[in-house]
Amino acid sequence: MNIWHRPQGVAEHTTRVRHVLSAMRGDKLALFALCIFALYCLVALLAPLLAPYDVNSVDFMDLENAELAPYWQTGDGRFLLGTDTQGRDLLSVILYGTRLSLTIGVCAVLIQLLMGGTIGLLSGYIGGRLDAFLMRAADIQLSFSTMMVAIVVLAVFQTLFGNAVYQQLAMLMLILVLGIAEWPIFARIIRACVFAEKDKEYVDAARVLGVSKVRIMLRHILPNTVSPILVILTIQIANAIVAEAALSFLGLGMPPAQPSLGALISSGFNYLFSGAWWISVFPSMTLILLIFVMNLLGDWLRDHLNPQAAGG
Repeated sequence: MNIWHRPQGVAEHTTRVRHVLSAMRGDKLALFALCIFALYCLVALLAPLLAPYDVNSVDFMDLENAELAPYWQTGDGRFLLGTDTQGRDLLSVILYGTRLSLTIGVCAVLIQLLMGGTIGLLSGYIGGRLDAFLMRAADIQLSFSTMMVAIVVLAVFQTLFGNAVYQQLAMLMLILVLGIAEWPIFARIIRACVFAEKDKEYVDAARVLGVSKVRIMLRHILPNTVSPILVILTIQIANAIVAEAALSFLGLGMPPAQPSLGALISSGFNYLFSGAWWISVFPSMTLILLIFVMNLLGDWLRDHLNPQAAGG
């Protein structure tokens, strides 16, 4: 009875994914966005090898070289993109900042997915009072702005435990706050997918065969939520990176010793119109391009993972 090991819904999902991969090969803009995003991921993984200088070295900061202009203005081959206000090589700091920003964004969204996915599966499949309770909790959570929640939580934590402790735990706090604040987005999407799938014939057949509820949710229904999850993942990672950059710009994000892209933009903002424009401009360009290609990928996936589009 091989049909029960490969549900109809999973087969439809596999066909849809093949359609998307085939469509992407013929779409130059989508391929460009995918290649740029892959390049960002590669840079993040290989930052210690690609950076001209080790940002963890005690000799990395040199105030004598502070605010040096880029190479094409000074001819100084040591610093291709110039230096920041602390005399650090800007290219090296941007590479490490990209690594930090991507790590925070991806980890925060994985928390959103884990929490929201679990709640969405339970809410959609079991229904009843549990569904009503979980969705009201989601409504309450969504009534608060993510940035507002993050600012309050991070500011209170910094006040209670001091700046020194906060700087050591800044990355963990950012991941947790941004992760927990937006779980309802995944919960609602997955819940809607579960409602669409749980009364189909292949799920009924699994129930008749005595398959447990947990196995039905994980083996039969969950694979059919992959398409919308991929779309939301892409968009939410971009949103989390922007949120982290905004918090770092406000001084509630990563400390100066471990700068993310947002912290770099913030550190050079006061020098933007005083001659040292590169300190903010280059990290800003890096961040803008990253968010642009991720939103481009998200929009493209949304269009091509649509079942009607895939069928057409």
